[in-house]
Amino acid sequence: MTKAPLSKKAEVLDLTFGYNPKVNVIRKISLPVYENKVTALIGPSGCGKTTLLRCFNRMHDLYGSVHYEGEIKLYPDDVNILSNEIDPIEVRMKVGMVFQKPNPFPKRIYENIAYGLRVKGIKKRSYIDDKVEDSLKKAGLWKEVSDRLKTPASSMSGGQQQRLCIARALAIEPDLLLLDEPTSALDPISTAHIEELLAELKKSVTILMVTHNLHQAARTADHTAFMYLGDLVEFGESNQIFTTPKDPKTESYITGRFG
Repeated sequence: MTKAPLSKKAEVLDLTFGYNPKVNVIRKISLPVYENKVTALIGPSGCGKTTLLRCFNRMHDLYGSVHYEGEIKLYPDDVNILSNEIDPIEVRMKVGMVFQKPNPFPKRIYENIAYGLRVKGIKKRSYIDDKVEDSLKKAGLWKEVSDRLKTPASSMSGGQQQRLCIARALAIEPDLLLLDEPTSALDPISTAHIEELLAELKKSVTILMVTHNLHQAARTADHTAFMYLGDLVEFGESNQIFTTPKDPKTESYITGRFG
């Protein structure tokens, strides 16, 4: 049976990035990000995974003299989010991000979710209430916190805080959700919650994730990209990458011979 063609939600085209013009951290990377799928970026520390991830929401712009070559396009609008004509703030409204360490705002649980909506200029209380509930449900948190929305987010467990950060990112209805090592600071039970959540979330949002955990990538990602020393070595369906890699460097990495 022939598989239905996949739709691209985003695409990296010949992307080179450096913190100064003389040193490139990633080089000439081209990569599709398929809609309603989880794509994992794997590779040894320092290979450029997180650097690539942060290009998607222009986080590097916060550090001053950085340079991009190439494009990152968001579909279906066919917009190059690296264009100088695009406001990075506008990009971050379309591309949500969850970091390695849970970073809830020093506010109540409710206000953590509502914050992005208020930044977008939304004032209608009933709409915000609905979005807070919907986002917490999508993040698998509603039953746990529905009766304490007015309590500080700092009162939550680490795993709950990370799911709150996911809910906060989902509230603004991003085109793409970036996850940077989302479970590396969590215990095994919280990690399992997040992994189960990914399978549900991808029904409504496209996910690009950095992980050092190869088992996690194999379990949760539909597609996997292996990076090494700033280059994209291999990209494919996760089953293929983890069972029959085409490049010897990929095979060496996933079998534990380096990295």
